[in-house]
Amino acid sequence: MTIQVSVCGPRDCTDEDRFNAREVGRLLAERGAVVICGGYTGVMAAVASGARSAGGTVVGIPSRADKEHANPDLSIVIPTGVGEARNNIIVNSGDAVIVVGGSWGTLSELALAMRRGRIPVVQLGGWRLLDREGHPVAGVRHVSSPAEALAVTGLWSDH
Repeated sequence: MTIQVSVCGPRDCTDEDRFNAREVGRLLAERGAVVICGGYTGVMAAVASGARSAGGTVVGIPSRADKEHANPDLSIVIPTGVGEARNNIIVNSGDAVIVVGGSWGTLSELALAMRRGRIPVVQLGGWRLLDREGHPVAGVRHVSSPAEALAVTGLWSDH
């Protein structure tokens, strides 16, 4: 079965987040993974662009009930019409979740992925969540590069 990786991140992102997301998309496509994302701008557009540049498949799960404003690099668009509840669909569609950058919506996706509990959750950049004692929240795999993000998912035997 084809590996599916959900990539989450803000629509208003930094240049570094945009670069990292594009590279994550490219690397995922090169490994034959299907990329799942929100389908709009920012990190979502960058990951879609990177995956498409390497011949990959990108599924966008927009919050709207139509394809309006969906990114042109998407291979498949699944309009949901459920607003931010679509974050749960994005997270549940992946064999792993890679979070690039940070925003409130991205934080909700990270939280949903952590509550799911059975999949790798990787964070590249963005906010650092701390527990009550001020330590990084257990379970989130913090990485410093797109290649490391793919490697720590454990989805490919060559990494």
